[in-house]
Amino acid sequence: MGSELFGKERTLELRQRHIGPSCKVFFAKDPLKIIRAQGQYMYDENNKKYLDCINNVAHVGHCHPTVVQAAIKQMELLNTNARFLHDNLVQYAKQLSETLPTQLSVCYFVNSGSEANDLALRLARQYTGHHDIITLEHAYHGHVTSLIDISPYKFHELHAECQKEFVHVAPSPDVYRGKYREDHPDAASAYAGEVNALIQAARKKGRKMAAFIAESMQSCGGQIIPPPGYFQKVAQYVHSVGGIFIADEVQVGFGRVGKYFWAFQLQGKDFVPDIVTMGKPIGNGHPMSCVVTTKEIAEAFGASGFEYFNTFGGNPVSCAIGLAVLSVIEEEDLQGNATRVGNYLMDLLREQQAKHQLIGDVRGVGLFIGVDLVKDRRKRTPAKAEAQHIIYRLKEHNILLSADGPHRNVLKFKPPMCFTKEDAKSAVEKIDEILTDLEQKTSTRVQNGKSYPVDNTVSVTLRGSKRKMAPASVPEVSSRYRSELEGTKTSPSEECPDGDSGHFKRSACRQEPSSCQDKGLGSNLLASLS
Repeated sequence: MGSELFGKERTLELRQRHIGPSCKVFFAKDPLKIIRAQGQYMYDENNKKYLDCINNVAHVGHCHPTVVQAAIKQMELLNTNARFLHDNLVQYAKQLSETLPTQLSVCYFVNSGSEANDLALRLARQYTGHHDIITLEHAYHGHVTSLIDISPYKFHELHAECQKEFVHVAPSPDVYRGKYREDHPDAASAYAGEVNALIQAARKKGRKMAAFIAESMQSCGGQIIPPPGYFQKVAQYVHSVGGIFIADEVQVGFGRVGKYFWAFQLQGKDFVPDIVTMGKPIGNGHPMSCVVTTKEIAEAFGASGFEYFNTFGGNPVSCAIGLAVLSVIEEEDLQGNATRVGNYLMDLLREQQAKHQLIGDVRGVGLFIGVDLVKDRRKRTPAKAEAQHIIYRLKEHNILLSADGPHRNVLKFKPPMCFTKEDAKSAVEKIDEILTDLEQKTSTRVQNGKSYPVDNTVSVTLRGSKRKMAPASVPEVSSRYRSELEGTKTSPSEECPDGDSGHFKRSACRQEPSSCQDKGLGSNLLASLS
C-alpha cells in the first residue's frame, strides 16, 4: 500500500514553491496525486483506481515484480560505471542487438531518450562530416538544445528565430490530414519526393546532409503511421548525398506494434536504418536508454580521438533492469497481446466511428492507436475542444487518456503492454457514453438516424484503398453547452502526457495559423484552450 508524507493540498503548495513553473501537471484544475501503481492501473491517495491508457514508459506494467526484483538483487551487489568489466553490460548489449537486423550491433547506453537522440546526432555528424539535419513536421525528439533545434513540435513555440539554417523540415507522411492522402496512388513516393526536393534545394545553397531523423511512428505529431516504402525511398535519397538515417524508437519500440519488435520494421524487411535510438519503455520506468548503430559508424566516432564516457549509462543495475524487461516481453507474450488487444481495440473504435460523426479517423498498429476527432468529415476540421472535453470526462470515470497532435484533437492510446480486452472495452464504452452525451447536447445526429459504415482500411492496414465517409458535419455548439465545454481548459502537459507541450504558436515564427483551425466553438473558447 502506498503512503504519503503530506496531504494533497500541501503537496501542491510545496510543488508550486519549489518546482519550476514550466514543469506542468496533468489536469491542472484538479491534479491527480498518484501514490502507487500496478500493472495497467494507478492509484491516488484515496486508493481510487485509474485505468492507465497512456503510459508507454511502464511498458510491461507498472512495478512489474520481475523488474523490481532484478533491480533490488543487483542493487544489493553492486552499482558502478561501465569502465569496469561486468557481465550485465555485455549480456544486455548482446540480447538487445539480437532483436535488431544484424548490421545494427554496437550499443551506447545512456539515460534518456533525449540523451540518446543527442548522441545519435553526434555519431551522424562525425561519420558523415556533414552538419545539416532533415526532420519532419510536428516532430519531437527531446528536450535538450540540440533536439529542440530539430523538433518543430517545440521550436515553433519560440519567440526568437524558430528554424535554424541547418534544419530542413519535410512534410509529415500523414495520409489522413497531410499533403498526400489515402486516395493518392503512391503516397510513400510522393512524401519521399518532398524529402528529395529539400535535399536538392539545400545542395544548391552548399548545404550537406548529415542525417534524416524520424520517429518510426509519430507520437506527439498525432499517431502518424508512415505509408510502407516511405523510409526505404527516403533512405535512398539521404544516402545518395552522404547522409544517414536515424530511426527514433523512443516512443514506439520494444514490441508495441505487436507483429514486430521495432516499429521501423513495419516498412518491410528491406529497410534497415543506420542508427536506432530507444528510451522510455526500455527500463519500465527506470531512467535508461540506448543508441544502436553499425560497426562502421561506431568506428568513425571512435576515430575522432574523443573518449565517450557516460557516468550512469550501462551500469549493472540498469542493465539488470533492461534484461528483465526483455525477459517479461518474451515470457508473457506481450507482443502477441499487443496484436490481439490492439486489433480488438481498433475494431471497437471503428464501431464508434460508424456511430459518431466526431470520429474522423482511427489509425494505429498494435497498442499505438490514434482517434482523430473532427468537426466536419469532409473538411477534416480538428475538433480540439471536444477532444479536451472527452479526456476530462474520462478522468471523471477513472480512465486516463490524452489528446495530442498539432491541433490537439487526436485521442491517443499507448497503454502498458499488459492492457487487456476488458480494459479496452471499458474505455471505449465510456468514450461512447461521452460522445453520445456530447451529441445530444449539441444536437448532433447521425444522418437519417442511422450509422454510416466507414471504411478505414488505409489507416488500419496501411493499404491503399479509399474511405467512404458520411458527408456530415458537427454543428455549432449551443451557447448553453459552450459554457460546459469552457470548463475543460487544459494546460500543455495534459495534451502530451510525456510532459511535452502540444502547442504550436506559429505566430511566434511569423507563420500563418493553420487553415484547419477549430473555429466552430468561437475564438474565446479556443483562446482558453491555448
